[in-house]
Parts: sequence; C-alpha cells; structure tokens
Amino acid sequence: MRGPALPLARRAGAALGLGRAAGQDPGQLERKAKGKLQKQICPVVLDHFEQQYTAELGDAWSSVRDVLTSPWCWQHAVLLNRFSQSPGLESSLAEQGYHPAFPAALPYLPAALRCYTRTAPGRFPAQRHQAGRLKEYYLLNAASLLPVLALEVKDGENVLDLCAAPGGKSVAILQCACPGHFHCNEYDDLRSRWLEQTIESFIPDPFINMIKVSKLDGRQIGDLQPEFYDKVLVDAPCSNDRSWLFSADPQQAVLRLMQRKELSSLQFQLLRSAVQALRPGGSLVYSTCTLSRAENSDVISLILSSCRNVMPVDISGMARGVSQEFTFLSGMQQHELLVLPERGRAWGPMYVAKLKKVSSS
Repeated sequence: MRGPALPLARRAGAALGLGRAAGQDPGQLERKAKGKLQKQICPVVLDHFEQQYTAELGDAWSSVRDVLTSPWCWQHAVLLNRFSQSPGLESSLAEQGYHPAFPAALPYLPAALRCYTRTAPGRFPAQRHQAGRLKEYYLLNAASLLPVLALEVKDGENVLDLCAAPGGKSVAILQCACPGHFHCNEYDDLRSRWLEQTIESFIPDPFINMIKVSKLDGRQIGDLQPEFYDKVLVDAPCSNDRSWLFSADPQQAVLRLMQRKELSSLQFQLLRSAVQALRPGGSLVYSTCTLSRAENSDVISLILSSCRNVMPVDISGMARGVSQEFTFLSGMQQHELLVLPERGRAWGPMYVAKLKKVSSS
C-alpha cells in the first residue's frame, strides 16, 4: 500500500550498498565509503533526526547515529533459499566468517529457515535475476526477519502480507511454512513488479500457484476480505531512516520531512484494515524500519485503544532469545521491540509489535 504517501514510501534499503570486495584493502574501502558519504549525507534530514531522536532515545541516539551515518560498517545477512539447494554454499559462508543467525531456543524457528550473519561489515555477492532460474539466497538486514519470526506462520494457514514489496519478508515466510493461501499485496505499480520478480526468483512453480499478488489499496482489504486470514503482516510504509539520511535531492528531503507526520495516519488505517481482515483468534505483526515513536508505539497504542477486540501479544521471549545478535531499546512493552543498530551488530532500525484479534469486528 503506497497510495497517498507514495513519495514517503520508497524504501530503498541500504542506500549505498557497500561491501568488502575480494582482495580489497579494508582501509581503502573505508576511505572510498567516507568520500561517498561526505557527498551524499543529507544535512537537513540529519538535523531533523538529531532533534527528534535525541529526545526519544536519549543517550542511545549517539551510537545509533554513528552507525546510520557510517555505511562502511553496515552488515548484511544471507537468507538461504530452501527451494534452491546449493552444494558448498554453507561451507563457503563458514569460511568467510558467517554463522547461523538465530539460536535454536527461540519460541518459533522452523528448521527450514536458515540465515547466516557475521560481525564483519560488508555483503556477500548478490545474485542477478534470471528468468526460469531460482536464486540460492537473499541478502537482507537480519532484523527484517524478526517480524516473520514473531508472526509464527504454520502450514495451511491463510496469510496476508499487506505491504509486501520488495518481497524479502514474503520469501522469508515461505522459508518457514507453506500457507494454504498466501496473499502478497503491493499498491504501487513499480514496487508490485519488483515483488513479482522477487517471488519468481525464489519460489518454484508449484508454490507460486498458491500465492496471490495484488495491487489493492491496503486500507480497503479489510472490507474486501473480512475475517479471512489467520495471520497478517503489516510491514508498513515508513520514514526509512537509513535511506532518508542519504537523500540526494535536498528539496525532496524537505518535502518528505514535511509530510512525515501524515505517515502515522496511513499506518493506523492499514492496521485497522488488517484487523478487519483477521479472523477471530488470528494474529498480526506490525513492523517498520524507523526509530520514530510516532510511527511505532504511538500507532500501536492508538489501534489498541480504538479496537476493543484486539489484544497485545507478548514477544519478549523472542527478544531474549536473539539478544546476543541484536541490540534493543530498553523500556519497551512486552508486545513490542525496537532494534537499535550498533557497531558489530549494525542491524535495524526495526520496530516489531504483535497483536491478536479476540472476537469479531
């Protein structure tokens, strides 16, 4: 769903995409990255974040800012594709310092979900899209798997990914389980094509047949398909902190910041639609890639106060289980978490909250 907030909702991911090339001197890489950084960082966005996040995060903001403005220290996880086995891939990852990202003691961790991380910055070589050939792995921010783990999809369930592009979380859900019906929705035409290409690159034909890709306004899906889904993921359009810091167009950056306050209204409407689409007893996960309290905890508080048939779900067990891999903001409620990037664990930002629908709307 990218309707009225389309300029705000372009989630470009890691803006610079810098990795450590084979045989390249790390110092040389850092110098190149710093030169690029000096040209691309957007002062107006940084100033805005400085004021807001100093107030909201306190002392934690300094170390978070250090990571967000230092792309040479960013890390990328490698999510293996269970539908395209590659002999020797895991051995190659181990040789380069990668290790399994998640401990076996998590409340929900399907054996088929295999993700690898390392403390060193950089990224594994990306694979190009080739029609008719499945990719062997997906590169992503490891924190983006936490909404999927919190959702706890089981085989045969009806699942909705309300704001699905570019498709990484959809791919991750399909590594975990085989839904009876999987609806991946993306309102924006360009991003919808990106989503379709991602699914084509990772999912074989027999499974594609149970996936529905649509371009609906996410705010209307609850009315169109009321109480149909067992699980709903709302990975909402948000003010993508990593991407916005590197806005190349200062005028666009100013416009984004002016329109930023409109996002929480859009996010609330998407959540309300998701609640309508859930069957009684079903659960939803809400996630963003921003640190902004207005787009995170405040949106969840508003939906809890306005929808009396929704209750928070405790995800603190998952947070404890992954605390060696991720840094979390302290003082959060048990139904939510906020991943803070720090050196050596440069994952996030990622906000995750889980809710359950207890009765009909």
